[in-house]
Amino acid sequence: MTTVSKRRASTPRELTRVGERLSFVYLERCVVHRDDNAITAEDGEGVRHIPGATIGTLLLGPGTRVTHQAMSVLGECGASVVWVGEQGVRFYAAGRGLTRSSHLVEAQAKAWANRQSRLDVARAMYRMRFPDLDVERFGRQELLGKEGKRVQACYRAEAERTGVPWHGRRYTPGHHDNSDAPNKAITSAAQCFYGVAHAVATALGCSPGLGFVHSGHERGFVMDVADLYKVEIGIPVAFDAAAQGEEDVDGVTRRLLRDRINQEKLLDRCVDDIKRLLLGQGHDVDDGREDEADAVGLVGDRGELLEAGRDYSHEVVW
Repeated sequence: MTTVSKRRASTPRELTRVGERLSFVYLERCVVHRDDNAITAEDGEGVRHIPGATIGTLLLGPGTRVTHQAMSVLGECGASVVWVGEQGVRFYAAGRGLTRSSHLVEAQAKAWANRQSRLDVARAMYRMRFPDLDVERFGRQELLGKEGKRVQACYRAEAERTGVPWHGRRYTPGHHDNSDAPNKAITSAAQCFYGVAHAVATALGCSPGLGFVHSGHERGFVMDVADLYKVEIGIPVAFDAAAQGEEDVDGVTRRLLRDRINQEKLLDRCVDDIKRLLLGQGHDVDDGREDEADAVGLVGDRGELLEAGRDYSHEVVW
């Protein structure tokens, strides 16, 4: 038996940073394989090559088969892989992310575990939505109410701007095709944002489940991050897609959103926002290299970090 590939795994410093990658790539009804450092997608129309290091998230839709070699190169490149439903409107499972460091997830867990700091991060998220509002004056439920009113106002404003009839937000899980065009587009945009937010969060080493606004779900933090950009980008793009007609509204939404995300450099912004939320305003978000360190230490009695790979048996008193 021969070795499939003898190329060594990439080190963290050799990997393309998450902010420099494409937002996401959606594939369906094809076979995903590997050709050197690229993945290939083969269907009845031929073979397409996609450099693995340029992908933020690979969305695998129905009818896709992915080989072990393809997953190997995606893992080495630090690309997130998400298995989704048709047109990307359902989330099923996800693979590992980019980082080797626990720096951010430890900061996230510390902020999440304390009631006051958890509230502080939640308020910081609302402050990003309402820059002119003194969020310190309001409790969680009041802020949730203000967010709900903001989203409803956005729906009405975008319907008026695009001329798309709007009869309210209606979506029944499992019955996506029964929705009207704007509701389909809004759902598709939300799922795409969840994919992007999941990719960035896991690429940075954060826990998808430790949310500050959302709680009790395996992707609570993903929902927190995705909601930061819903009104600014997601809903307007959804109504733009719905304005083009009923046909393939999910695909149109996904393509318009991908273009807008790349145009706005949202991945860079998302990385910076997560770091500021978890590490504080004083953190240098432009550096980021400390989060890519491929190093491990041991925790001492006083919480200090000890050097790994060293024999401490002579220091232990039995």
